[in-house]
Amino acid sequence: MTHLALLRGINVGGKAILPMRELSAIFAAAGATNIRTYIQSGNVLFESPLPEPLIEVVTTEIARIYGYPGRIVLRSAAELQAAYKSNPFHKAGAPIETLHVYFLTDKPNPAAVKSLDPDRSPGDSFVLRNREIYLHVPNGMARTKLTNAYFDSRLKTVSTVRNWNTVGKLIELIAG
Repeated sequence: MTHLALLRGINVGGKAILPMRELSAIFAAAGATNIRTYIQSGNVLFESPLPEPLIEVVTTEIARIYGYPGRIVLRSAAELQAAYKSNPFHKAGAPIETLHVYFLTDKPNPAAVKSLDPDRSPGDSFVLRNREIYLHVPNGMARTKLTNAYFDSRLKTVSTVRNWNTVGKLIELIAG
């Protein structure tokens, strides 16, 4: 079964450097097969019958070797495809370059979801569905107040963001 590991916060702004070759080796040592990475931001496609225990090993190894937490959000191929099909902003025809998605480790509890402020970042919009937060940020991610820190603190989870082009490419890689 094919899975996608989305690492948070690596190789961004010269911090938390983790070469993809070394990351692939960590996944292989943990028991993953058919490992493929996409760009340097920590997108790892792999096969494993038991992905959750494998991810625990990988995060432990990243912390041991590199000294920072290996925060990973896991999705199966089917979950990624469902997330791709569920983006309301994409369906509405918003420009691709304005679309992003936060992938969450856990489904937030309803009380936490109610604490989210839809007007936090004027001009920007978000929709939470299942374990994804779809963003439409016409002024760009650098200017939005809809950040990892905001969603993680409100929803008591860990998130990692990908732009819509990257999500589309990951869908292609899983399919083919």
